[in-house]
Amino acid sequence: MEIVLQYFEGCPNWKIAHERLQALCAERSDISLSTQLVESDAQAQRLGFHGSPSVLIDGFDRFSETSSAVGLSCRRYMTPEGIAGAPTMKQLRSAAAAADSTPR
Repeated sequence: MEIVLQYFEGCPNWKIAHERLQALCAERSDISLSTQLVESDAQAQRLGFHGSPSVLIDGFDRFSETSSAVGLSCRRYMTPEGIAGAPTMKQLRSAAAAADSTPR
């Protein structure tokens, strides 16, 4: 499984997501983690970047919302504790498990 963490420097929440994804990688040896810095609005448009941090699992954004705008912004996630700047560990585990069960 390939996970790409997309981010831009103007949003600090990517660091929390990165720490959680590193913890997920420690739990699962089948995950390869990389990061992708998004540096401009033009690049964000080209990538379909819905804000920082974005977590792509095997090329698919499992946290996407059709109403979220594309561009350099801090992304918000609905968690059991309320709105947060990054998905919880449980949400990341669930997204990885869902990707496991999706035919490729």
